[in-house]
Parts: sequence; structure tokens; C-alpha cells
Amino acid sequence: MEIKRNGSQASLKGPADWFTGSVRIDPLAQVPQPGRVGAAQVTFEPGARTAWHTHPLGQTLIVTAGLGWVQREGSPIEEIRPGDVVWFPPGLKHWHGATLTTAMTHIAVQESLDGKAVDWLEHVTDDQYRA
Repeated sequence: MEIKRNGSQASLKGPADWFTGSVRIDPLAQVPQPGRVGAAQVTFEPGARTAWHTHPLGQTLIVTAGLGWVQREGSPIEEIRPGDVVWFPPGLKHWHGATLTTAMTHIAVQESLDGKAVDWLEHVTDDQYRA
């Protein structure tokens, strides 16, 4: 058994290669092998979002605060609120983040395949984000 105490893991700034705008990542769990689940709490300030990306084994988002947007390639933007749970199947190109005026926090849970949990793609343009 392992207990990670609140505050024992430093918050990280979301890298500009993966995000647009101000994003904070708070690591929650990265289980040792043979497990492959990782989880983080991610907070997006208004206007902040991920780049387009996919996950080899899918991703679950649990919205805990604020108001956000998600979009899968080829579909309209959808609103997400606290209590919503979003599942992205393996390989589905998507992005997620805050709305223009409201911050959003979610817990992101994904599994790694051969040590990789995400494939980062191009940034979401301002026109795509405001569509």
C-alpha cells in the first residue's frame, strides 16, 4: 500500500507544446508496472485548452469544477459541467478545455500502452475553439 499525501507532489505548468493558455496539472496517481493507469487533476483558466490528441487506450474525464468544452474530430463542441464523465475511446482525435469566460477542472484518467498514454497533435486554432 502507498499513500500519497495531499501536497506531496508539486503542481506543474501545462507545457506549451500540449496546451494553449494557462493550465495547471496536479499529478494524482501513476501506478507502478505492471499497472498502467495514470491520473491527474487538470485546471484550465478561461480560454485554455489542450491541443488535439489521441490516447492509445482511451481516456476518462471527470469534471469537478467550472464549465468546459470538449470536441471530437468532425463533431460540434459540447459543453461539460461538474459531475459529467466523458469517455474518449482509443484513437479518437479530440481536445478539451475551459470555455472563453469560465475556468474548468477535471480529473483525467488514462492507461499507457508500451509506456505511452497520449499522442499529441496540432494545436486547436482560435477559429476551431470559437466555432
